[in-house]
Amino acid sequence: MSKQFWKGSALLAPVPAALVSCGTVDQPNVLTIGWTGIACTHPPMTYISVRPERFSHDIIRDSGEFVINLTTSAMVKATDFCGVKSGRDVNKFEVCGFHAAPAVRVGAPLIEECPVSLECRVTESKLLGSHTMFLAEIVGVDVDEKFIDSKGKLNLQQCGLAAFAHGEYFALGRKLGDFGFSVRKKKKHRPH
Repeated sequence: MSKQFWKGSALLAPVPAALVSCGTVDQPNVLTIGWTGIACTHPPMTYISVRPERFSHDIIRDSGEFVINLTTSAMVKATDFCGVKSGRDVNKFEVCGFHAAPAVRVGAPLIEECPVSLECRVTESKLLGSHTMFLAEIVGVDVDEKFIDSKGKLNLQQCGLAAFAHGEYFALGRKLGDFGFSVRKKKKHRPH
């Protein structure tokens, strides 16, 4: 196999096409974030990277809180809109038909239409160049009950989540396996 070498760039993908809400229920704002992920399991930690010139940057910096809302394929047009329009100029909640709901542990609102929302409290911020990375503890997770199965497990496949890769949006496909399935021993069936 032959590979072509390119200079370093942000080609790690796919990533969530997440809607990050901030502000308050009465004065909500939202922006689209692709630069996010999990940084630690115990305690549960995440991060978002936001350009300092974005309207949401100072809201998050000053409040120390935000909510990462996972988006669905059906929400891609609104998700894109929230990434190219500024909260300085337009109420994106209103334009997109989103409903701000109170979170349990943070003052930033949830987006009711999103199947999963991670309530986050900033523990550290660092200017990395073009973006400020806000490292945060996930202090709560809000899950739409219609995606919880009879065993109390979240069925992500039913959520129809969207992803972002190299400037394009994608629908996540079918489940391919569970963590550890490659080494799990198969149960032996006993004859009756």
